[in-house]
Amino acid sequence: MTRELVPPETPLAFRAMQALRPHLTDAETFSEQVDQVLRPAGYRLLGAFDDEGADGADAVAVLGFRFVSNLAWGRFCYVDDLSTLPEARGKGYATALLERVHEIARGEGVSMVHLDSGVQPERAAAHGLYFSQQYRIASYHFSRTV
Repeated sequence: MTRELVPPETPLAFRAMQALRPHLTDAETFSEQVDQVLRPAGYRLLGAFDDEGADGADAVAVLGFRFVSNLAWGRFCYVDDLSTLPEARGKGYATALLERVHEIARGEGVSMVHLDSGVQPERAAAHGLYFSQQYRIASYHFSRTV
C-alpha cells in the first residue's frame, strides 16, 4: 500500500529515508527539516507500507518529490529521494512508489519525471529499477564544493 505522508506522519518515513541518507540521525530533526523547510518549498513525501503493518507502522520505502520548472524542460516532477529499508528490497515497494509518482505527475499535467542517482556500485540495483521503469540516462550531473 502506498500513500502520501502529511504532518504529523513525517516520522513514519525516517527509517526508510535513513537507509539512503545515513547522515540523518534523528527522527525529530528529520521531521522538522521536511515539514518546516522542504514542504513549504513544494516537497511531498510518499510512503509504502507492508500490508501486514499496523496503523502507525513505519514506511518500508519512501519517495520524496517536488514539481519544478526550468528553461530546459519546462515544468516537471523531480524525485529527490527514493529509499527502501534493506530488509524490504526486491519486494516491489520502490516500483509501486515510482508508479504512484507517475500518476501524480500525469494528474498535474506533467509529462516528465526526473531523478539523479549516484554511480557507486551499491546503486546498481536501483539503476536496474530505473531502467525497468523506462528511465534513461539523459545527462551528466556535475557538482563542485565552493
